[in-house]
Amino acid sequence: MDTGDIATRLDERLAIEDYADVDASPNGLQVGPGDRSVDHVAVAVDAAVETIERASEAGADLLVTHHGLVWGSIERVTGTNYDRIAPLIEDDLALYVAHLPLDGHQELGNAAGVADLLELTDRRPFGSMGSEHIGQAGTLADPRSVDDVAAALESSLDTGGQSVQLLDFGPDRVEDIAIVTGSGVDWLDEAVVADADLLVTGEGKQQVYHEAREAGVNVLLAGHYATETFGVRSLAALIEEWGPTTTFLDCPTGL
Repeated sequence: MDTGDIATRLDERLAIEDYADVDASPNGLQVGPGDRSVDHVAVAVDAAVETIERASEAGADLLVTHHGLVWGSIERVTGTNYDRIAPLIEDDLALYVAHLPLDGHQELGNAAGVADLLELTDRRPFGSMGSEHIGQAGTLADPRSVDDVAAALESSLDTGGQSVQLLDFGPDRVEDIAIVTGSGVDWLDEAVVADADLLVTGEGKQQVYHEAREAGVNVLLAGHYATETFGVRSLAALIEEWGPTTTFLDCPTGL
């Protein structure tokens, strides 16, 4: 396979064009030619100097990440932009990026991975952004204490040694759970409308403390990085079905 084949398949599977008007990240192949032969694919959450160097050291032909290099546009290839782009070109390493499409995919996405971990049933799209969704909601077959859910995520996620944070302002036992990974507290109002007992996301903002308390909803902050490893791992498994070998580059931030 070559980069163009893989990019086209991922574009179609993730429906990246559906997110073009709502995502600041230009999803798809961000760096590299479409005709580069690919035998080994590395996947990581972030396109950073560390993950790019590790992908190159691993002998990867393509790096697939959730967070890419471009947010809107690049005006100058200097500083950090140069430090990240130069080794990609020098080592002939292509870069494919899937941001919001990988958050919201109902089977392969980050929120779907958290829902799998919690064994949620009656799953449906959540976290509207325009006409698309970037999260998932579902129901626990047996209600559990909110502390039990927090403990389950803390023991299973790669939090970089950090504890999850629980804003326990809702019911002690939870059944209906809404998930938006990464930075998802802006969807608290939608969780309230959906009668969710708990919103699971990665990181918080100052105002969510009072908003959650006043709304009577639990919010679990399990780490931006920790909640967003699921998508790229799912893509690695999918790519292996197509032939190339894959390597997951774990680089937890603790954030």
